Amino acid sequence: MGKSLTIGCRRDINFPLYSGGFDWRLKYRIFNRQNQDISFCHLKAMVDVAKEVGADAVSHGCTGKGNDQVRFELTFFALNPELNVVAPWREWEIKGREDAIEYAKKHNVPVPVTKKSIYSRDRNLWHLSHEGDILEDPANEPSKDMYMMTADPEDAPDIPEYVEIGILSGLPISVNGKELSPASLLSELNEIGGRHGIGRIDMVENRLVGMKSRGVYETPGGTILFTAARELESLTLDRETMQVKDSLALKYAELVYAGRWFDPLRQSMDAFMEKITETTTGTVTLKLYKGSVTVVGRMSPYSLYRQDISSFESGQIYDQADAAGFIRLYGLPTRVRAMLEKGI
Repeated sequence: MGKSLTIGCRRDINFPLYSGGFDWRLKYRIFNRQNQDISFCHLKAMVDVAKEVGADAVSHGCTGKGNDQVRFELTFFALNPELNVVAPWREWEIKGREDAIEYAKKHNVPVPVTKKSIYSRDRNLWHLSHEGDILEDPANEPSKDMYMMTADPEDAPDIPEYVEIGILSGLPISVNGKELSPASLLSELNEIGGRHGIGRIDMVENRLVGMKSRGVYETPGGTILFTAARELESLTLDRETMQVKDSLALKYAELVYAGRWFDPLRQSMDAFMEKITETTTGTVTLKLYKGSVTVVGRMSPYSLYRQDISSFESGQIYDQADAAGFIRLYGLPTRVRAMLEKGI
């Protein structure tokens, strides 16, 4: 199990920080996209093992109502189109989770759920997701004992904790000055963020197969990294680059959400993101307190922020009088429209 959890934590496929940049209405895209990075690595490993042992089929435990079945099988198509797929939920007499529990019990297969606690959970290094049980009614508040990675923000420490994230060319490399491997770094931030109740998200999503679904996600480390990367980019990327990056990030997330990890378009976007984040290097200091992440400092040797330009107290480089001409030209379309409306 340890191998399956860390197999996706290589630099070439993990830490999809460039997927940030869209607002929290798209929060599922952000965090589930991070989750899928690791999932596709696992699927590739399945195909590799099937080849090693000479298997002509693979199997998965996805339901016939979810997105994962699409992700699994598109990956199998991409890596070995000759593989057959066995999907018990779609082919056998398993119609629901209670049937699945009964099947497991009958065949002496240990499962971490019961009919009294029938949440569907998926966990990896990035996050833990919860679905099913009382969550199927979006009016129900999640029970406190459902959460497993994060403390209740109300019970989190009363003293905030500061954490410094080091980033090199868009990739996080250190926590509080200590360089760590990708897997160790994420595990460290999961622990730190978890005790402060960071990264809880309760939302209704639009599944690829057409229905709506309610899920609750715990992503403490991912939330910290997303915030740090976004804040560092505010120093190192210009306005036009950030706008293009954000627009592509949405499409990138949609591709991965839809199971198209091995699509050439996704790989081409990777090349673009890698190029524009070459200068996203520096440190970001965050304050964690009772479920909130607040940036308190950011530094970069490639910062485009110039205090001697931005300061209200000096004007040697930026002459404020120049703004008048800029505003007249920038506002010309607005003036022309107003003149037309007023008959001037």
